[in-house]
Amino acid sequence: MATARLRIEKNLTGPILDLGGGGEGIIGRIYGQQVVAIDNRQDELDEAPEGPKKLLMDAAQLTFEDSSFQHVTSFFSLMYMPRTVQAQAIAQAARVLRPGGSLHIWDAQVASAFPEPFLIDVDVDANGSAVHTTYGILQEDAAQDSNHILCHCQSAGLKLAVREDHDGWFYLRLLK
Repeated sequence: MATARLRIEKNLTGPILDLGGGGEGIIGRIYGQQVVAIDNRQDELDEAPEGPKKLLMDAAQLTFEDSSFQHVTSFFSLMYMPRTVQAQAIAQAARVLRPGGSLHIWDAQVASAFPEPFLIDVDVDANGSAVHTTYGILQEDAAQDSNHILCHCQSAGLKLAVREDHDGWFYLRLLK
């Protein structure tokens, strides 16, 4: 099983859209009312901590106006989406970003998730608050890495600013 240990400090200003922001709601925990957390599962939104605005919405079909957010985040959410949906979600994220805005992606390097499930333990220092969780998927054709996601981002017109590849996970920051 892969392990990710990371620290996220509170350093973003302006409105933030968090794709897949249900469940542990890491970005919402850190930024509270700055965040609009969307998820396509109501049970995940119900589980997320209070603070952000929570909306049931598909990341591939955002209903926000163009240039609505200074930042878009995706914290271990893309791994749950089929490849075509990943591309649509990233294109939608780019559309709702303001000029000069940034897309932040933390996600898993998945070699295979079938016939055995892919699991990753995640330990986060969320601006001083410790969170431990395990994310997992079981699906064919779930392989992904930072190169794969970066291609989607560049196809959406975003420019790479920061890339960190770690054992089992990666972080990308892209600019519009």
